[in-house]
Amino acid sequence: MAKDPARTVVNLRRAYFECRYGQLHVRTAFPSTGGFDEHTPLVCLHENPRSSRSYAALLPEIGTDRSVYACDTPGCGESDAPPAPPGIRDYAEAIGDFLDALRLREADVIGIGSGAAMAVELAIARPHGVRRLVLAGVPLVAGEAGEPWPVPPAADGTHLAREWRRSLVARGEGEPLEALAAGFAIELATGPQAGWIERAIRAWPAVQRLPLVNQRALLLKLRGTWGESASGAARRLPTAVLEEVAGEGPGFIAAQPAAIATRIRRFLDR
Repeated sequence: MAKDPARTVVNLRRAYFECRYGQLHVRTAFPSTGGFDEHTPLVCLHENPRSSRSYAALLPEIGTDRSVYACDTPGCGESDAPPAPPGIRDYAEAIGDFLDALRLREADVIGIGSGAAMAVELAIARPHGVRRLVLAGVPLVAGEAGEPWPVPPAADGTHLAREWRRSLVARGEGEPLEALAAGFAIELATGPQAGWIERAIRAWPAVQRLPLVNQRALLLKLRGTWGESASGAARRLPTAVLEEVAGEGPGFIAAQPAAIATRIRRFLDR
């Protein structure tokens, strides 16, 4: 008889693991049954300049039948920062250190924004260790530079209003305001290191790297430029499946965590 995920107790925990840049902060979710023998573990990589908290609403939804690990990128959230600005491959290798620490022989990976780029590099470096990918907002912006991020602080606090407006425009209409505000606080706390990841993204040759992925991938098409990036990535990923998430932007997980968990589970488990 099949187990009823709705009746499974999900254990939510936080922990630190060693990586090449110091300690890596990770949010975890796993079913009370253990979960290790049921489905492939899922590793979650957030967008810059947020943290693993971006996945907080998803963890209890998808942790009913597998172990889930949401990592703070080095220098973001509560993870130690690198001593100097790394490249995207360097960030991915730090996540690889975490996989090795857990002795995970195989994992599925979801990445959003800069986390999607790291997921791609992780999949290329570990063709047998990464089974499937779920990607949203794959950055196809090599060489492009916009307004400095983060905005330098101003004594009168005007930089806060500028950053808030930028966050408000970037998020989807369905993201709860409370989730947006919590993410905004994390963005401010990340400080200048948020710019490190932005520079790494601008130097990342997505067009050349994406075709090297052999794993099956689900591309979530969001609104605006993130939708355009999904279409562009789909043309370069030979194994990609493209699905539209109508009306949602980067805050899509907080807006509809149960529905997104269903999409992810359907792709990973078929």
